[in-house]
Amino acid sequence: MKIIHTSNKGIYGLVVQVLQRHSLQIGRLGKFDFPAGFYAYVGSAQNNLQHRIKRHLQQEKKVRWHIDYLLQYGRVISVHTYAGEKKKECILSHKIERMKEASVPVKGFGSSDCSCNAHLYYFQHMPAMSRLKI
Repeated sequence: MKIIHTSNKGIYGLVVQVLQRHSLQIGRLGKFDFPAGFYAYVGSAQNNLQHRIKRHLQQEKKVRWHIDYLLQYGRVISVHTYAGEKKKECILSHKIERMKEASVPVKGFGSSDCSCNAHLYYFQHMPAMSRLKI
């Protein structure tokens, strides 16, 4: 998977495919069911965007963020990057939340440092992330 982004900082969206249902403990958030399907996750990196994305793509890594728990059972199938400061992470998250079929599987997932419902959204079918602009 080729990732093209010229800035050292920015916003990113991952589309993760999960092939079968899993019940997962997500840090201190609790245990939740994740049905098979597609998950759109929003994050930001204000220091080294390329490194952050490469880390998410690695199979072997220390569990550090909420998304790391899900990535143990899913596969990143697309990465979308956007220029911008951290506050645009929430703008992208709200746009995904308003997409048809989007639902929040775990309130607070990936959004412990903001007031968003979550930064992870579930879709039964592949979401059209490439259409989103921030």
